Amino acid sequence: MELNIALETVCRIILRAREFDALVPDSDPDEGSNASDDGSVDELEADGDNPVEQELRAAIDDLADDEAIELVALALVGRGTFDASEWEDALEAAEDDGRAAADFLLGLPLLGDYLENGLAAFELSCNGMGQIV
Repeated sequence: MELNIALETVCRIILRAREFDALVPDSDPDEGSNASDDGSVDELEADGDNPVEQELRAAIDDLADDEAIELVALALVGRGTFDASEWEDALEAAEDDGRAAADFLLGLPLLGDYLENGLAAFELSCNGMGQIV
């Protein structure tokens, strides 16, 4: 199996997804405090205008259609919906869903893990391409 999407691109998205996965739901939307008062806790809250989410969405939206389909298929393989031998089925499911790739992928709570597991299913990894923690 050869990906149309560059491995480096997937790895960059995984790094951003790990940051996005670390965000927590907005626990106090009306707090009205500032960063010095709350110890910058709001930086970790997913309130819809976090730059990490915006950067991740932009990275996914910038992909060509076939690359976005492969990214969704990798996530489907990584979460166990399909296994590596069912790659064509995963691609078909990713294409047939008709969902916007960014909306679907950002809705996955463990996106970074799913993409990394998807790569691992094909004996690919991001080792040596930056730090994935």
